[in-house]
Amino acid sequence: MVISRFAPSPTGFLHLGHAYSALTAYATTQEGGRFLLRLEDIDGGRCRESFVQAIFEDLHWLGLRWPKPVRRQSEQMTDYAHALDILTDKGVLYPCFCTRSEMAAERARLGQVQRGPDGPLYPGSCRQLTPRQKEAFLHQQKPFALRLDMEQAVARVGRLSWFDRLQGEVVATPERFGDVVLARKETPTSYHLSVTVDDHLQEINQVVRGQDLFQATHIHRLLQALLGLNTPQYHHHRLLLDTSGQKLAKSNRSLSIRSLRQQGVTPEEVRQQINLSR
Repeated sequence: MVISRFAPSPTGFLHLGHAYSALTAYATTQEGGRFLLRLEDIDGGRCRESFVQAIFEDLHWLGLRWPKPVRRQSEQMTDYAHALDILTDKGVLYPCFCTRSEMAAERARLGQVQRGPDGPLYPGSCRQLTPRQKEAFLHQQKPFALRLDMEQAVARVGRLSWFDRLQGEVVATPERFGDVVLARKETPTSYHLSVTVDDHLQEINQVVRGQDLFQATHIHRLLQALLGLNTPQYHHHRLLLDTSGQKLAKSNRSLSIRSLRQQGVTPEEVRQQINLSR
């Protein structure tokens, strides 16, 4: 049985790109499968309850249905803390006290220009801190992030891969991302950690999401191996683009489902517009 999900962040109104992703995921579950809705609402500064209700309304309008209750990441911090404890016990996490300016200065000092899929790689300054130095910073209540020691993590699990419906078997190369952040003192989880834990706990076996998240799957596959979690199959679908060739996004005020509804557009016309067959 296929179990898939749509997991938007309630930081704005859904647009046509969201509709494409949600409908694509929904279609994979229509022969005896199960479709779940999840809210990725760990960004307390940007998420709004009004957007949560708008998501429910827009998806219902499109004809999607899902079981309740809806999993909300903001209510699952215990699950993420447990995962962090496992990674800590394995010795692959360390606290990073560097500010953005300090990281930039250190990269400049080292002449480091190496970049990963997420941008400039972390130079690794705090990886070398002694236990006494870490304890001193923690005692001073200096803000910190928990980073994955990528070298140690990759060494523990060896060669990894996953299956993508459009690309076949993909060999995981998470080392290209450097020591990624998995949690911060003020936000005790990250997208990478929470989505990996959630997909396992909800027994998702078909992850449908945009091509822009393809690279992140390298990290998620590594976390699955470290935490002993299930590995689903993936379908990283094409992105819908606007007239300027940019992907549809909340940040560039892409045409929202809500505005289309107000204009009298029908759900069937939306389906035709996004062309689900491609």
